[in-house]
Amino acid sequence: MVKDEMFLTYIRNMNESFSGWDFSYITNTGRVQNELMTWSYGSLLVPNLAKANTMLDMGTGGGELLSKLKPLPPKVFATEAYKPNVPIARNRLEPLGIQVYEIEEDNKLPFEKDFFDLVINRHEAYCRKEVKRVLRNKGVFITQQVGGTDCAQINDALGAPPYDEYAYWNLDYAVKELENHGFKIVLAKEEFPLQRFYDVGALVYYLKAVPWQVPNFEVETYISRLYEIHQHIQNKGYFDVRQHRFVIEARPM
Repeated sequence: MVKDEMFLTYIRNMNESFSGWDFSYITNTGRVQNELMTWSYGSLLVPNLAKANTMLDMGTGGGELLSKLKPLPPKVFATEAYKPNVPIARNRLEPLGIQVYEIEEDNKLPFEKDFFDLVINRHEAYCRKEVKRVLRNKGVFITQQVGGTDCAQINDALGAPPYDEYAYWNLDYAVKELENHGFKIVLAKEEFPLQRFYDVGALVYYLKAVPWQVPNFEVETYISRLYEIHQHIQNKGYFDVRQHRFVIEARPM
């Protein structure tokens, strides 16, 4: 049993609740920092928002990002598949006139054909055929995705099984799939920015919020490895992993 009081304080500190898709508890306090990428998802959206009349935000989470985009098109809709996020998103977005739909399958969007000028998607699964169905002929699809090797060093450090179910998911694969479904690629970039954890409690908080990184993660199961990471941070000052991100802007042909 680990008796290091500093380590135990960090572990107890991770009990702060997580809701929606808001990591501000560890990011706004500087406990986790991310390396900058050569693109901004938000900046890519701005000129397209200005030209759109109808827009869909796929996988809105708790509506955190969508609620901050201004000015929005006249008609905006959002979908969310994770049930705990749905009431959070509705409470945040419906006062803004944005209707939130709870969905169960990516290939069954509750919208008519050729309905949207703009479909945006940040870190959410999507069905290429279904996105093309709901997009108008001159519409735009913009997505930022988490690649299949995201933060693999966490699993390595914990001695946990690699999360390799989506190891194939990268920019080349996604581009080819979109092209095969009748999209023209306007922009495509892929990068592996650094994510730096400054204390082990922030890492535990992250793993609780992102349960697919280490399925069935429990502190008790990985207590020894977590303590090793804590010691590494005490010696070096931080624990680094590599994120995997790619962004695509595509239009129906």
